Amino acid sequence: MEVSAARKLNDRDAPLMFGPVEQVHAVENRTVPGTGGDIPVRIYRPDGESDHPVLVYFHGGGWVVGSLDSHDGVARYLCRFGRCVVVAVDYRLGPEHRFPAAVEDAWAATRWVADHAGEIGSDSRRLAVGGDSAGGNLSAVVARLAREGGPRLELQLLVYPVLDCALEPDASDEYGYWVRNYLRSDTDAADPKASPLRADDLHGVAPALILTCGDDPLRPQADEYERRLREAGVPSEQVVYPELVHGAYRMPGVLDGARKMLEDSAAALIKAFGPA
Repeated sequence: MEVSAARKLNDRDAPLMFGPVEQVHAVENRTVPGTGGDIPVRIYRPDGESDHPVLVYFHGGGWVVGSLDSHDGVARYLCRFGRCVVVAVDYRLGPEHRFPAAVEDAWAATRWVADHAGEIGSDSRRLAVGGDSAGGNLSAVVARLAREGGPRLELQLLVYPVLDCALEPDASDEYGYWVRNYLRSDTDAADPKASPLRADDLHGVAPALILTCGDDPLRPQADEYERRLREAGVPSEQVVYPELVHGAYRMPGVLDGARKMLEDSAAALIKAFGPA
């Protein structure tokens, strides 16, 4: 399928997959500055109050598909039940914009949120990043970048994240398709900004909640990442949903048990942010 057709199909099917979405106080579309141009974001607010904690969310889709619309239901749920402002980021996609474009946009958006928290009714002292699949990859990368010079993060919420982009030489499966449309070449996979598992040192990154599914080829990566985090002294937890498959996070409308992942995410955000 052509990339443009895949994107349209992904966005078209998103409402069916998710089911009824939650109502929140306000939703605002705007742009924030990035190194490659303005980055579209969508800001969700749970109520009219200020000083809410804030989650910067990166959608999944293999760095090739996915949008603000495809993950609107996820963002609304986390906003309402996580009791936080959610800033969803429409980072640049491959193959038109290959690595490290998505990383640059994710990092720029996170720094903008930290610097302009008051402008969007949030509290920069209670900031988290999160995402599913490719978005989980970007969250883990941003958490490592933030360790070097801020902002301080309370949590990295990683939903069946891609943590190592290295492929076997003869890889031709669906996973290989996404990676090859994201990276400039196979050598990019060795860069920790593409493959967080390739980082030499994970000391000092934000605490992590990793959600994985029983039927998911990425689960071994999550197992290894959690082990590395624990060895580095980083508080981390992995929750496995044995009956679910990769992609379940935005499919509560068609997969029994998928909503539990969202419920656990919201509870983890509340716990991580703590009181004002």
